[in-house]
Amino acid sequence: MKSTHVITPLWDSRPLSAAVGAPVLLKMEAFQPAGSFKSRGMGAACRAAKQAGATHVVCSSGGNAGYAVAYAGRQLGLNVTIVVPQTTSTWAKDLIRSEGADVLVHGASWDDAHAHALELLQQGQSVYVHPFDDPIVWHGHTSLIHEIAEASVKPGVIVVSVGGGGLLCGVVEGMHEVGWTDVPILAVETEGAASFAAAVQAGRPVTLDKITSVAVTLGARTVTPQALEWARRHPIISWVVSDRAAIDACLRFADDHRVVVEPACGAALAAVYGRAMPLEGREPIVIIVCGGAGVNRELLEKWDQQVSA
Repeated sequence: MKSTHVITPLWDSRPLSAAVGAPVLLKMEAFQPAGSFKSRGMGAACRAAKQAGATHVVCSSGGNAGYAVAYAGRQLGLNVTIVVPQTTSTWAKDLIRSEGADVLVHGASWDDAHAHALELLQQGQSVYVHPFDDPIVWHGHTSLIHEIAEASVKPGVIVVSVGGGGLLCGVVEGMHEVGWTDVPILAVETEGAASFAAAVQAGRPVTLDKITSVAVTLGARTVTPQALEWARRHPIISWVVSDRAAIDACLRFADDHRVVVEPACGAALAAVYGRAMPLEGREPIVIIVCGGAGVNRELLEKWDQQVSA
């Protein structure tokens, strides 16, 4: 079968190193074919569906998972239907359609789109690809940790943005596969989309009333229970930043590295630019630059104005 993701570079970031006062390395998942880390997990799920005999896959997404499924589906010869919420940008919907997928818009948040996608499943050869709550997806994401280990780098801490928790689960699983059970993770969310922080505080999964953050691709109202389970077994520190900090980090990162990323990715960057306390004394700092396909400079400027207002 055709590959659905690529090996991404591990960059030495002089600007971020200067900002935080410690060596910073960037795992550049923004350079995946579909613009984000989702190419790994979604590609793995689509390959599994193809091997099981499926001809049609359905996915609900805020944008990035849907684009990754659409890309993987085209590579693998699968028909694809993506259900997105009303918050998904026209830019992201057009990207998904460009891969030949059908796009349906339903509901105010990903949770609404997810419920509708399950209703759409056809009998027979259709398979639902969950954007974050699936062991196949988690295992697909582990490959990025193996790539870091193969570069002979052991992080002092890994910084990762958290939405539904699929990337977090894959990162921890991969760390345990390579023996990094002692390396802490800084799990970063934005205010208004912090379902993991709420779950950690409550000691159980918590469903947010609604998503109010501009980082809509972090917008799962309930994090996967597996993320909370990992938090009981691995040193994971929950950290929450403001939308303002996430947007500022995106703009600063674009100037520093000439790469545009979504506010969801900006959350992790903001923690490092802002010298988050749990990073002190830990080096090198590795940031998973998760990327984001649903963004351009015009959208970043729009979100900047929205947050300022």
